[in-house]
Amino acid sequence: MATDLETKAKEAFIDDHFELAVELYSQSIDLNPNNAELFADRAQANIKLSNFTEAVADANKAIQLDSSMAKAYLRKGTACMKLEEYQTAKTAFQAGAGLAPEDSRFKKFIKECDERIAEENASLSKTSVEKPTNAQAASAPAVDGHSSSTTALPVSKPKFRHEFYQKPEEVVVTVFAKGIPAKDVAVDFGEQILSVTIDLPGEEPYHLQPRLFGKIIPAKCRYDVLSTKIEIRLAKAEPIQWTSLEFVKDVVVPQKINISTPAQRPSYPSSKHRGVDWDKLEAQVKKEEKDEKLDGDAALNKFFQDIYRDADEDTKRAMQKSFVESNGTVLSTNWKDVGAKKVDGTPPDGMEMKKWEY
Repeated sequence: MATDLETKAKEAFIDDHFELAVELYSQSIDLNPNNAELFADRAQANIKLSNFTEAVADANKAIQLDSSMAKAYLRKGTACMKLEEYQTAKTAFQAGAGLAPEDSRFKKFIKECDERIAEENASLSKTSVEKPTNAQAASAPAVDGHSSSTTALPVSKPKFRHEFYQKPEEVVVTVFAKGIPAKDVAVDFGEQILSVTIDLPGEEPYHLQPRLFGKIIPAKCRYDVLSTKIEIRLAKAEPIQWTSLEFVKDVVVPQKINISTPAQRPSYPSSKHRGVDWDKLEAQVKKEEKDEKLDGDAALNKFFQDIYRDADEDTKRAMQKSFVESNGTVLSTNWKDVGAKKVDGTPPDGMEMKKWEY
């Protein structure tokens, strides 16, 4: 049955019935989900339909099942070029060229990628903020793995909900999928593409494959499969504000985010204008207070204040309790000594304690 479906899918592709080919390949994959050839061939049909994010996902799956399949790298690179993911495309073409050095297409595409990358770098050097470019054939952003290109297949409701928030340096995407084994989750990063696949046995695979609003640094991206969700951290290539997770055609120039700097001491322009350096004056006053010479009760009070200011909590409690209970005649710093008993007053020599009646 699977072989018949594959044969019909190939015939549909040859006859330029690409939508039918995708449908037949999908049915064949349901019956034989570990066949790398089927994923690679469906990727080619998706490319013909301009479903480039789906094509990248299919090519990635084919590579996962058979890393020695040169045509899977060719399909991935071709789809990434259509998405203007030139660095990711070049990496795929280089891997394919290593497997099939006799295939001249890889060298041709690698050269084209180098030219496109050089053009991008030249453009970046002229402007501080990169303007997102339109994909060559993508008519609209993909939503949860379904391209907006017209197909005969119905768009199903996403199985899992996702949302995102951002920081100046990264975007955090959360897919709310509870109790999913890590082995059933595949996440792939491109220059401006995210591919998330949850493939549970016996269930329809879930795909989230948006073309991203801005570019990312794939090597710095990571993800974690947690008990209630999948958390994906995308490292931004530039600290710009993403107005959405997905690429939007004709978007305005994104605004750079001001990364906050450590708080600075407030300045006083009017005082500075009159020649008063308040920081210097404050330091001078503190030094004079420290070096101040006191006599008599003032010196004794300052001595006790210094002890109290630098003391630990037990010492402070002991000083407070002894001073209050003794009517100011005893000041102890030993909490073990005064904590468990009432501190009796001890008048100076030649004087006696009197209890005042109110």
